[in-house]
Amino acid sequence: MPVNQTLSTFSDTAFQTAFVIYLLALVLSLIYYVKLQGVIDAHRAREKMTAKALVSSAGDNQEVETASGVDIEALSEEEFTKKRNATDKFGGMTQGLVYLGAVVHLASVILRGLATDRFPLGNMYEYISMICVLSVISASIVIQRKEWRSFWPWLLLPILVLLFFGGTNLYSVSAPVVPALQSYWLPIHVSTVSLGAAIGIVSGIASLLYLLRIKQPQGEERGFFGAVAKPLPHAQKLDGLAYKSAIITLPVLGLGIVLGAIWAEAAWGRFWGWDPKETASFISWILYAAYLHARATAGWRDHKAAWINILALAVMIFNLFFINLVVSGLHSYAGLN
Repeated sequence: MPVNQTLSTFSDTAFQTAFVIYLLALVLSLIYYVKLQGVIDAHRAREKMTAKALVSSAGDNQEVETASGVDIEALSEEEFTKKRNATDKFGGMTQGLVYLGAVVHLASVILRGLATDRFPLGNMYEYISMICVLSVISASIVIQRKEWRSFWPWLLLPILVLLFFGGTNLYSVSAPVVPALQSYWLPIHVSTVSLGAAIGIVSGIASLLYLLRIKQPQGEERGFFGAVAKPLPHAQKLDGLAYKSAIITLPVLGLGIVLGAIWAEAAWGRFWGWDPKETASFISWILYAAYLHARATAGWRDHKAAWINILALAVMIFNLFFINLVVSGLHSYAGLN
């Protein structure tokens, strides 16, 4: 079937627009991140001031000191509220832009599929675009409360890098897929793997931030890395996000591998052949299983388990780029053509 060039152009335009929106969201999220550091410092200073006022009120000159303390506290509360509200505006704008970017990005994916009359997962450009939009949507579902808005810069930066690389070096014009991908298994298998990879990205980033946070506990931040870690949620919350995300990643990725094996039997006459991509996918699944097991095992619930999750993410990224684009195998058609 001929490609609808009009829809294809709309898809490319939507992709570029989504990239710009994500970039603006990243800028706003960084402003929010920096301003949030000031809000946290002001909140801690206010707590110390309140504590000193309470100590002073226990003295002989209780009425004067208490009144003075109340006056200072009221002024500080007003200034603090203004500072916090101004910061929240940037957080809200970031959230709104991310939602808008996700909608435009999803429209790009859908338009690409409509333009080619097939599921839009026929090459690396489309595959990366799908993973990125699913990652943003997954994170948007999780990041609803204000305390999680500091997570956005850490996710948007790698998403923008992936989109830039996919939209430049790996871009493919709208076209029918190669014969090997002309199967009803394409949307079933590849979309499942894409969803697992998307949630795995969120989980891996959460583990990275968890390791940073345990090195810089709340209220005890020191130096450059302390300033970087200050706006992040508590270490236990970051660890919980990584764990809950991995719980979803493991079965979804496992289902994708099983579906791929069924497709392989139909296409190549065997379920499993230790092809480089099959092997790397299986290793990443094993690592996610190992992470969940370690996370539930006494003695491994600290940073040791988090490192396994990060390794699983690294293997998945290695599988995405190196295996698809460099190593020769039965999945080499998933490259640029």
